[in-house]
Amino acid sequence: MKRKTTILIKRAFVFFFMCLFQFGFSQTQLNISGTVTDSDGVPLPGANVIVADSSLGTSTDFDGKFYLADVPQNAVLNVSYLGYKTQMVSVKDKLTFDIVLESDDNALDEVVVIGYQTVKKRDLTGATSLIDPEKSNKNISNSLAESLQGLTSGVTVRNGGQPGQNSQIEIRGTSSFVNSAPLYIIDGMIADANQTINNNDIESIQILKDASAAAIYGSRAANGVIIVTTKSGKKGPLRVTVSVNTGIQNVPKTWDLMNSAEYAEMQTTSFTNSGLTPPLSVGANFDPSIDTDWQDEIIRTGNTTDLNVSVSGGGDNGNYFLSGSHFENKGVLIGRSFQRSTLRINTELNRGKVTVGENILLSNSNTRQPLASFDTGNPFFDMVSMLPVIPVRSDEFINDLNPGGWGIGYVDAVTYAKNQVAVTDILREKINYAKIVGNAFVKVDLLEGLSYKFNAGVEASFDFSKGIRRDGITQYNAAQRPSFIADNRSRYASFLMEHTINFNKSFGNHNFNGVVGISDQQTKRDFSLAIRSDITELGDQIFTEINSTTGTSTSEGAITDDYRTFGYLGRINYDYDNKYYLTLTGRVDSDSRFSRDNRTGFFPSIAGSWRISKEDFFNISWINDLKVNASYGELGIVTLGSFDWQGTINNNTRAILGDMPQVGSYQASLVNPDLRWENRKTQNFGLETSLLDNSVKLSLAYYNSLSKDALVTNLPIALYLGNLGGTPPVNAGSIRNSGFELEASYKNTKNDFKWNVGFNLTTIKNRVEEVGNQGEGIDYIQTGLTRSKVGQPLGQWYLLKTDGIFQNQAEIDAYALNGNPIQPNAKPGDIKFIDVNGDGSITDEDRDFSGSSPWPTLQTGLQFGANYKGFDLSMQFVGIFGNEIFNSVRHDLDSYQNTNFRKGISPWTTSNTNTNDPRIGVATGDQGLVDNARINSDRWLEDGSYIRLRNIQVGYNFQQAFLNKLGMAGLRIYLSGQNLLTITNYSGLDPDVQGNGILERGVDNGNWPASRIFSVGLNVEF
Repeated sequence: MKRKTTILIKRAFVFFFMCLFQFGFSQTQLNISGTVTDSDGVPLPGANVIVADSSLGTSTDFDGKFYLADVPQNAVLNVSYLGYKTQMVSVKDKLTFDIVLESDDNALDEVVVIGYQTVKKRDLTGATSLIDPEKSNKNISNSLAESLQGLTSGVTVRNGGQPGQNSQIEIRGTSSFVNSAPLYIIDGMIADANQTINNNDIESIQILKDASAAAIYGSRAANGVIIVTTKSGKKGPLRVTVSVNTGIQNVPKTWDLMNSAEYAEMQTTSFTNSGLTPPLSVGANFDPSIDTDWQDEIIRTGNTTDLNVSVSGGGDNGNYFLSGSHFENKGVLIGRSFQRSTLRINTELNRGKVTVGENILLSNSNTRQPLASFDTGNPFFDMVSMLPVIPVRSDEFINDLNPGGWGIGYVDAVTYAKNQVAVTDILREKINYAKIVGNAFVKVDLLEGLSYKFNAGVEASFDFSKGIRRDGITQYNAAQRPSFIADNRSRYASFLMEHTINFNKSFGNHNFNGVVGISDQQTKRDFSLAIRSDITELGDQIFTEINSTTGTSTSEGAITDDYRTFGYLGRINYDYDNKYYLTLTGRVDSDSRFSRDNRTGFFPSIAGSWRISKEDFFNISWINDLKVNASYGELGIVTLGSFDWQGTINNNTRAILGDMPQVGSYQASLVNPDLRWENRKTQNFGLETSLLDNSVKLSLAYYNSLSKDALVTNLPIALYLGNLGGTPPVNAGSIRNSGFELEASYKNTKNDFKWNVGFNLTTIKNRVEEVGNQGEGIDYIQTGLTRSKVGQPLGQWYLLKTDGIFQNQAEIDAYALNGNPIQPNAKPGDIKFIDVNGDGSITDEDRDFSGSSPWPTLQTGLQFGANYKGFDLSMQFVGIFGNEIFNSVRHDLDSYQNTNFRKGISPWTTSNTNTNDPRIGVATGDQGLVDNARINSDRWLEDGSYIRLRNIQVGYNFQQAFLNKLGMAGLRIYLSGQNLLTITNYSGLDPDVQGNGILERGVDNGNWPASRIFSVGLNVEF
């Protein structure tokens, strides 16, 4: 018995130590590392390496390398990468791993959001462009639109450099006389992607360019659709990312103007040529110590700061992404700045067949700038026109009208430019936008391949601006205006509710997917304005509350927008064996901005594709994929206000009946109750191919769109009808846009030095087809400098034509009709104008099409990227060709009157005849000089073509071994330069002009030039 007991004790000890050994063995922790590549040995940066059934994991660095500490010896690694098959790797006792992932043909193409659906890019039938946010975010931009310039075909972006300024963007031309802005969809919410949106939160950008792609948004998609999807968390452990970018910015180019001594000499010549005594400011009282460089006084070195922090992660039942950001832009002109702070919360939870989530952005932005008024002016006009013999301010200028003593000109130094330093002191405005944009959704998987989704979205903005006008004047001979404070509050709210059902089903080689649903959006905007005069100042302190003012009060308020859009939508996609594709899309929309008889519209489209490369007869080894597609459809756009189809009632009229005044009402202006949708019929034909093991990708498209029923707002009506407040809009216009698009890319990843290049090209031919009944013999819409005529481009330059300079009196006499001089007031050295209509005189009737257009004949973009080990380089180029710009600033300068002069000016004289600059003199009483400065002549047209190095960036990713010591998962530093080089013949500050509306898109009205920015950045991941 004792022996048996001893044996049992021994066996128990053996079992105990065996368990202890096994326990110790199973708990052995390993530090492992490795590399993840594709089948060609190309590293896969950003691949997920996660320990199965744990929160331990990491991502590969730029070279595809990873490192994990404290990994259990019996762990299994889950290695995944988009477009590749997930691989499970047992750790066992290995410390290093070389993991090769195989391509997954079913997931090789990018996933594209096309509106209420996601499809693979290879299955697209419509014209859709994908923008990589990594490329767009290399630029420091105020808005999403600005960051897209040059990155894809068919998209025209015109920028400005003002802090907080939005860019002008057009997709495949302009389909309307009124509005060319595309529709934005942010995470399923129809909202505006303006400067209050943080670009760093964006995961993907899709641009829908034709009807097949955009018809699902029907009544609002005629100008194209931009779909923005923000970031979401990925399965794996908590990931913290910090990025910071800071830089300085300046104006790349300024005008080369005369200093005070040079100005005094030229001004003396001007007066002497006209037989007048020069002003004392350039004569007996000339003070050489006063030499004001007004550009230097107004332009400064600005700066930018962009800070972003994000936290993300996820598991089997959900994911999360939270980010915070702060962006600052201190402008290159004094008194201008922009700040934006944002908070984003994106989460998604799933339980069984139910998924719920939300995407919410809270944004607060502040803009500081001079208060807009008649006294504000345009700094890019005023800084070049202001005279250098006038000081910025002086005690001798102080009086009751000008208590600040600002230099604004005087009787011996006349100028009508504004003192922009005074403008920033006298006129001040701060604008605050507090905004929420987002959506929440519930998705239920009803059956296999059938799901229901409820989406509720909101865009709400609470806006406030405070304007202050102090006592003082900014311009010579300006009228005295009282000081005041103006408080302007407005509220904007747009609510969206949508119900959709998505289906996806296959029967053998027959594949079906699609969506049906309803959409309901209601929008309202109102404002209230309070103004009170006579502000209170105590020393340097300005009391900014409206109650501190002591003068007259005024107020107003209104509801400016109040409408509802309700629609039914549907799309079905069919393909047979991934070879033949058919897409049918339709949407029925009703919009309260139209009368009940015209409120509903139907917007259908059809598209098809043929993947030729899958045919049995196709056997070209170096062509990996070849597909052709075609589409046709109709899209709509609303360019009306909420109440345009209803009459305007003036309810404050009075009449004396008997001895008593009576209050009455009457309809103040005519209306058109038959307003309809603007309708755009589009055709698209495309070819897409991948070559040489998918290293080369090409796409070519031809598009042709015709806008029917475009609103025309200036049709003449009889005066006896008693109309007040402008002519009512009429659906009478038509515009056609056509052109070609080409995109090509190449990547070389076979060696340590890896590089890629992308190129895009766009042609746009714009033509007016109809302008409505403008009157007998009138088939055009006339603006100040352009004419939109049937058969010509929209906003074609319509100007007097010039033919050099008269060199002598004999040329003037010879330029005659029936012995009568055509320009009888001209003198040698004056501009010669062409008598187009042959009536023997130069009048506005001689204006004609200049043969040039504000529309480019060609626009291009080029992107280059390369990396070698940890170093990377990227460059972006933009090219615009074939357009002409009207240089209004040069007109102001070269008119010679009450302005400074260009340093290189060379006025005509009898001894200086080889010049393009006419004679100089004082225009008073000299019609020849007045005519030389006519603004409606082609003298001020210039070639607007340019090539710009939009961005160049050099970065370095630190190696994993170094990062392990710092406890980081990733670290990258970079240097960046933006708008460093522009090659152009344009004499203005920047050929990238926004213009003066759709019909005068090429007018440089003192356009704010894009800034040159030098920045340094840091990205850290934990």
